[in-house]
Amino acid sequence: MIRKLLIANRGEIAVRIIRACREMGIEAVAVYSEADKDSLHTQLADEAVCIGPGASAKSYLNMESIISAAIISGADAIHPGFGFLSENARFAQICEQCNLIFVGPPSQVIQNLGNKQIARNTMEAAGVPVIPGTTEAILDVQTGAREADRIGYPVIIKAALGGGGKGMRTAFSPEEFELAFLTAQKESQIAFGDGTMYIEHFVEHPRHIEFQILADSQGNVVHLGERDCSIQRNHQKMIEESPSMAVSEELRNQMGMAAVKAAKAAHYVNAGTIEFLLEKTGKFYFMEMNTRIQVEHPVTEWVTGLDLVKEQLKIASGQPLSFSQKDIQIQGHAIECRINAENPWKNFRPSPGTITDLHLPGGQGIRVDTGIYSGYQIPPYYDSMLAKLIVHGNNREEAIAKMKSALGEVIIQGVDTNVDYQFEIMNDPDYQKGIFDIGFLESHQIGGVKVNEA
Repeated sequence: MIRKLLIANRGEIAVRIIRACREMGIEAVAVYSEADKDSLHTQLADEAVCIGPGASAKSYLNMESIISAAIISGADAIHPGFGFLSENARFAQICEQCNLIFVGPPSQVIQNLGNKQIARNTMEAAGVPVIPGTTEAILDVQTGAREADRIGYPVIIKAALGGGGKGMRTAFSPEEFELAFLTAQKESQIAFGDGTMYIEHFVEHPRHIEFQILADSQGNVVHLGERDCSIQRNHQKMIEESPSMAVSEELRNQMGMAAVKAAKAAHYVNAGTIEFLLEKTGKFYFMEMNTRIQVEHPVTEWVTGLDLVKEQLKIASGQPLSFSQKDIQIQGHAIECRINAENPWKNFRPSPGTITDLHLPGGQGIRVDTGIYSGYQIPPYYDSMLAKLIVHGNNREEAIAKMKSALGEVIIQGVDTNVDYQFEIMNDPDYQKGIFDIGFLESHQIGGVKVNEA
């Protein structure tokens, strides 16, 4: 079993992992930037090591500093959390070379799945449904235009090494293609240092449905049901729920089997997520696989009763799964709202600053994952997410009512937040009826907020 774990992350996910360590008797080592010296995760951990200045590139993305902190502290494992280095194959490889357990899949698996073209080809060979698209890397606009004509408009242009909505543009006609391609390619070069692109047919008005999987090193793979992540802005998720109203029991079995097949084809180990696009017809297509714990993992924890971080640590320690697919039962309905320091009525402008007053809700079926406290100073260097508010009810109607009640209790003063905006979404009649797709926020202008398409 892992004895001492270094958490190569910050904020609420670092706190979440530290708490799992405490319950399992594992020592926890926090790392922090100079801007995070007073953060909650540094106070809860058994040890804390400073790894550099506030800027991510000099701290949470600094592999040398993080590996040094692990060696100096005597850690035998590293959990990358999400974001930062969590899907960096080189970092996982360095951990392996330094005899540090990386809590995630092997580096080669991360590398293969991180390249969208290789991942797509792997899934296609395994019989997992994929969207019609290119099979080779696209480096120039002329080749891309020919491929777009072959695939058929509309098309979506994506960075081969992309993620988080960066390096992604749609073109609805040949006239739009050149600008869309060059814009996406430039974004990709800036964000990922690589201009390799690929092109797919653009599925209009789909749902974003993802399946959580767990895979051990003995070859056992189970799925834990789906999450509907269709409420998003510019490809960034805002609300996630499970189960999805758009997924019947029959479709759940089909998609779940495809998710397990995808994980096995990739030789996957640990926790991962297979993302699908779901059409209204019930057709679904593989989009990508996330090789890390997801922000929205608590939704699955609520409806399955499993602790996914603990399962990650057990798998990383070499233990087999203690349950099979037939043991997984979905109970009730869970919804998660991401609470961000941003102002939706001012084009979602980030709002760093000091939290002067704080009250977070509690009670049966209400969970808050956060790393903030009254007096906490939000650094300007990182993601704007302050907390995740997750509720569980016997059914979706009850979960929505509980979320509205919980959002109404939230007090975060000193900075702007999106709490009121999330409340407006919960109140929307179409959302309450489950009538939405990934373009919901763009088409509905919730609370009068105009969300522009990415």
